[in-house]
Amino acid sequence: MSATMMKAVRQHAFGGPGVLQYEDAPRPQVKAGEVLVRVHAIGVNPPDWYLRDGYKMLPPAWQPAVAFPLILGTDIAGVVAGVADDVQGFAVGDAVFGMVRFPSTGESAAYAEYVAAPASDLAMKPAGIDHVHAAAAPMAGLTAWQYLIELGHDAPNPFQAMPHVPRALDAGKTVLVNGAAGGVGHMAVQLAKWRGARVIAVASGKHAAFLRGLGADEIIDYTTTQAEDVAHDVDVVLDTLSGPTSARFLRTIKRGGMMSPVFLGFAGADEAAGRGITVSATQVRSNGKQLAELGRLLDAGTVRVAIDSTFALADAAKAHARAAQGHIQGKIVLTVI
Repeated sequence: MSATMMKAVRQHAFGGPGVLQYEDAPRPQVKAGEVLVRVHAIGVNPPDWYLRDGYKMLPPAWQPAVAFPLILGTDIAGVVAGVADDVQGFAVGDAVFGMVRFPSTGESAAYAEYVAAPASDLAMKPAGIDHVHAAAAPMAGLTAWQYLIELGHDAPNPFQAMPHVPRALDAGKTVLVNGAAGGVGHMAVQLAKWRGARVIAVASGKHAAFLRGLGADEIIDYTTTQAEDVAHDVDVVLDTLSGPTSARFLRTIKRGGMMSPVFLGFAGADEAAGRGITVSATQVRSNGKQLAELGRLLDAGTVRVAIDSTFALADAAKAHARAAQGHIQGKIVLTVI
């Protein structure tokens, strides 16, 4: 492979996992404010397969226009291979991780051997974890962080007119996390516990031991029990699955509490208003400073990221097929030799 080329997974049309092709691609060059990262691992996230498929679940006016060939992905861990002249704080040889350029559609290009990333999107990789676990952390961790701990940006909120303001969590608060075993969910459980809150985790019963190990105080097996029938006086619901059935969780929330659907489709605004419940969502955004804070928690073992499965970069299509099966415990990661 020449110094100007690399291996990457690209797609030349929208479609299923089969459109992902492992092939030669031009190696990116750093511009002002950027760092070139030799990638060792890549986290796989829902926006990856949504974009691969053309965001078909969105209204046509919201579906992004992208240029082909397209390289998916945002979450990386690797080693700095080059630094723009105006960048400080990073040097060649540093181990780093980050969520690159999210939510700029199609510009992150992380399914590749090299990624040119804004320095502001990166943080030093925690020394206590490997590249696979570091690559699994950024989007899931930052989503949980920006919903529950601190927003960390002042960009316009595409989901609502008001900015999202996380509720202060402490020992007097109860947080319910739906989809608690997934990528965002299992990070949210741990961050809420770190803040001292009581945590109710909603997931399949097969994940019970995993979630108790993360600190969940109560586990509701959705395959046998409806959460709204047994959970009460909750301060915050973080629904990582969301959709049109998400409003059922309003019955678990106390007056003055908050409902936070992570994905689109919530349809209970009127009921929430009648119950005195704030419904608030946000768009997660890249933030190297927050990632550094999360990295300290990962390094200390206060928070850990779980790995569902790993695949070689060349097998990205197989990773997306695994994602389509659902019931993911933690994160799927691509590895780069």
